[in-house]
Amino acid sequence: MLSFEVCGLSKKICVIKGDGIGKEVIPETIRVLEEVCNFEYEYMPAGYECYKKVGDAIPDFTIETAKECDAILFGAITTPKPTEIFKKKYRSPILTLRKELNLYANIRPINNFKNVDFIIIRENTEGLYVGEEYYDEKEGIAVAKRVISKKGSERIVKFAYDYALKHHRKKITCVHKANVLRITDGLFLKTFYDVGTNEKYKNLEKNDFLVDATAMYIIKCPEIFDVIVTTNLFGDILSDESSSLLGGLGMAPSANIGDSHGLFEPVHGSAPDIAGKGIANPIASILSASIMLYYFNMRDKSKLIRKAVENVVKKGYTTPDLGGNLKTRQVTDRIIEEIRLLKNIY
Repeated sequence: MLSFEVCGLSKKICVIKGDGIGKEVIPETIRVLEEVCNFEYEYMPAGYECYKKVGDAIPDFTIETAKECDAILFGAITTPKPTEIFKKKYRSPILTLRKELNLYANIRPINNFKNVDFIIIRENTEGLYVGEEYYDEKEGIAVAKRVISKKGSERIVKFAYDYALKHHRKKITCVHKANVLRITDGLFLKTFYDVGTNEKYKNLEKNDFLVDATAMYIIKCPEIFDVIVTTNLFGDILSDESSSLLGGLGMAPSANIGDSHGLFEPVHGSAPDIAGKGIANPIASILSASIMLYYFNMRDKSKLIRKAVENVVKKGYTTPDLGGNLKTRQVTDRIIEEIRLLKNIY
């Protein structure tokens, strides 16, 4: 879990429901938060529906509000087809917020409440996601630029090392493809070991794996991992793969952290195939809110929500994606019941 200090008693949260099931799981998350906290919420538009209405998937006033709030609670976004993007300039809401708010660290806890417990820390602003692409019609070639900087690498690697120390982790693994991407991933790998020479990290075990081998090890022997630090695209793919160890994306929370802002979102997409059916799993979003409370240094309340979720899952009170038969709202009802039972403990 996260433990970052944010001063002040009254918190204002920028809420972006987005599209599809984002509009279903975020209200359920607010219900859970209201059970333990008294926040002020600013609801702002972003997403594909917003894009179709105003020609911008994330209006400037949404960005400005996000900057002014203490944190952002983000739902899910439907991304238009590439043919639509070509017709009219489209900017991704989540990528835009990461860039505008300098949310350089993406944290994805992989914990199934039993025997799997590791953290993926991913660089969040560089790599192939810088959005610098072009298409050469004459040559018939599409090209994407991959950016790995020394500054960005040092920043995320230090973040990962410090995270490991703060949360009493024993080992940190760098994931890369430096055998092929010798310059870009070579820089990232070298930075990992250079930073690791700092005396304060001397007791952390350090190793590195190629990304393809890591993909296999995550499924075959996930217990070998503690903290993973990697580049943007690799971290995106590996964390989605790792969600299979939890039962699926409906159980996977995440945090996007910068020096001054935090954004918290479920890993899953907008799931248009189930949107409106009332069966979306709200747990990933609720766990993301739990991480947000840790960010606010409200650790007991964060643990309270997490323990309530754990109890509900172990009792089998889940949506169909986890083999249960409850509706979205019914799962939230169960979690709130557990919170009320646990309040005397935490």
